[in-house]
Amino acid sequence: MSPVPVAALTAAAYTIPTDAPEADGTFAWDSTTIVVVQATAGDATGLGYTYGPPALVSFIQELLEPAVRGMDALAVPACAEAMSRALRNAGQSGAGAYAQSAVDCALWDLAARTHGVALHTLLGAARTEVPVYGSGGFTSYSAEQLTDQLTDWVQGQGIPRVKIKIGQDRGTSVARDIDRMLLARETIGNEAELFVDANGAYTPKQAVRVLDAARDARITWFEEPVSSENLEGLRLVRGGIAADVAAGEYLTRVADAQRMCASGAVDCLQADVTRCGGITGWLRVAAVARAHGLGFSGHCAPALSAAPAAAAPELRHLEWFHDHTRLEAMLFDGTLDPSGGTITPDPDMPGNGLVFRSADAEKYRVL
Repeated sequence: MSPVPVAALTAAAYTIPTDAPEADGTFAWDSTTIVVVQATAGDATGLGYTYGPPALVSFIQELLEPAVRGMDALAVPACAEAMSRALRNAGQSGAGAYAQSAVDCALWDLAARTHGVALHTLLGAARTEVPVYGSGGFTSYSAEQLTDQLTDWVQGQGIPRVKIKIGQDRGTSVARDIDRMLLARETIGNEAELFVDANGAYTPKQAVRVLDAARDARITWFEEPVSSENLEGLRLVRGGIAADVAAGEYLTRVADAQRMCASGAVDCLQADVTRCGGITGWLRVAAVARAHGLGFSGHCAPALSAAPAAAAPELRHLEWFHDHTRLEAMLFDGTLDPSGGTITPDPDMPGNGLVFRSADAEKYRVL
């Protein structure tokens, strides 16, 4: 096929209030901002997005759009390299990586739509169904809110694995953390798996003590028991508990994923397609985890992650995050159904299968 030049990129930011106050161990929020990118070439338009501040729109418009305009839309890795070079002085990690991730996802979607194939088919599907876990259980929830959400996932939708937030108030409310884990186990019964996420709220030995005190909750996955920057602390926790230790959601470079894996800090490496360089970076991080013999899990943004998740041979599961699934259903047609604990990308829909409802989104636009 002849080269198909990228004609333009557009970006806009939308801030949507949450349906209730949300908090984890180290942060609280009442709205979520999504930055949506659309890339055009010929008669096709590709869609991508990231979750981050409206300022990312400027990164995209001023640095990334000029870098990829006119490049072959079917050569996404070449576009990724051009974007990395354009971000050299502005910063290739952090906000720069978030912006690049949104564009990279849009370009992969554009390439698939140009070929007229589903994105997971273009990437090379390793599975038809992607396992998911229900994720929410915010520390700001009441006991009733927590039990209602868990019951809906496990009994209503048949999702056999769920995750709640712990580490409330930066790890200073341990008794409530333990009570909530035990309540969660009582709510979901004996068959479903129970995961917890402290968002880096604890110290290493504190994290070990907390899980030991909540042993009757039978936790199998402990996400960010300490800060993901504390590789030694993660390794200490990993050696002191039976549950798998997971981290990696904030990583924005493949080299950082390599360091985390090589340090022995985790049992399962996470990656967020809206942060780690888009689909190009996400699949590279998945390969790093596989090379180290570790598990691999997708963090958040399930509508955008479904296609690359289907193309990752060693994928353990994908996070069905309450905040994002609600927002994605509000803004896009083509989101998937997690009933039974899996989502299935549509092989008959071109690209990622998503259609942006711009008219519905306009009232939330902030930039």
